[in-house]
This record gives sequence, structure tokens and C-alpha cells, in this order.
Amino acid sequence: MSDDHTHVQEFFTARAADWDRRFPDDGPAYAAAVTALGLRPGDRVLDAGCGTGRALPPLRAAVGTSGVVVGVDLTPAMLHEVVRAGRERDGRLLLADVVALPLRTAAFDAVFAAGLIAHLPHPGADLRELARVVRPGGTLALFHPIGRAALAARQGRRITPDDLRAEANLRPLLTGSGWRMTSYVDEDARFLALAVREG
Repeated sequence: MSDDHTHVQEFFTARAADWDRRFPDDGPAYAAAVTALGLRPGDRVLDAGCGTGRALPPLRAAVGTSGVVVGVDLTPAMLHEVVRAGRERDGRLLLADVVALPLRTAAFDAVFAAGLIAHLPHPGADLRELARVVRPGGTLALFHPIGRAALAARQGRRITPDDLRAEANLRPLLTGSGWRMTSYVDEDARFLALAVREG
């Protein structure tokens, strides 16, 4: 495991048990973001960097019993919290790194990724790996339950021009990784960028 990945795993391992208690009001924002993904019954969706599994119930509700929901995370402690919260019944869990997914090419109709992009060691290549597992025309949601300014304020920092989630940076990054951005929202109550898998 690279230093980048070790750092990410240590960060989330230290916070896993307390994560849901720290952010108890995020559920409606997750549900709204899943709705924006436009899933249909029977779809196959990947929750990339699923954390404590907050997106798994709304994802399951969207694809129904005939659909497939897979939650993948690098951190065993986070997947343990999925089970502790009873969310494992809404999706299959996979301990894996989103930068090298043990999944078939074009296996999914959509990817949901909450809070993931800031933790990708090589964003272009890593978004390309997410594109690999999605069929052409499939969708991607990059989500955070609060916007960039609110998140920066929470962390005691300022937004800088090189912020990966700034529209001017994110759009070409997605384009170079096999995605076409279709919408971008950055407001206090949520960050949500949607994209379609090209070709």
C-alpha cells in the first residue's frame, strides 16, 4: 500500500466509529443526491468509497430488489460500521481500493462517490478507473453533503484556486478521464457534480 493510501486509511480508521454521530443530519442530502443520479429499477450501481454506507439505503431504494448495489471502501473499520449500522443488507460490501477495482469493465450503470475526490492520490487516473467499470452512457455523481466554502470553513481553511472540486478544475479533469460533466452545484447545503461516461 502506498503512503497516500496508508494515510487515507489511517485518517478514516481513526474516525470510523464516530462518523455517523458527528454528521447525523446528512441523510436527506444523500437521498437527494442519489435521486439526481437518475437510477432505475434493475440498475447496477457502485458506491465508491462508501464509508459507513450512508448512501446504500437510498441507492437500494432507487434500484429496487432487482438491482445491484456494491459498496467499496479501503478501510476495514468503515465497512465494520456499515455492518454495525445494519446497512450491509442494502448492498454487497467489498474491501478494495477504488484506484484498482477488482471489478469487470462496464459492469455498472452508475457510480456514486461521496467525499471521495479529495482523497484520490492520482485524480485523473483514479477517475479513469471509475470510468472503466461503468458502461458508456452511465453516470457518475461526485457528492459532498456540504459545499466547498462550508467545508473549508469547517476545516478552518480557505478555498484555493487549485481546489480540485472547483468547476474550472473539475470539468477538464473529468473530460480527460472519460467523463462529460452534465451539471455542477456548489452551495452551502451540498456539492454535487454529475457526469456521463463517454463513448
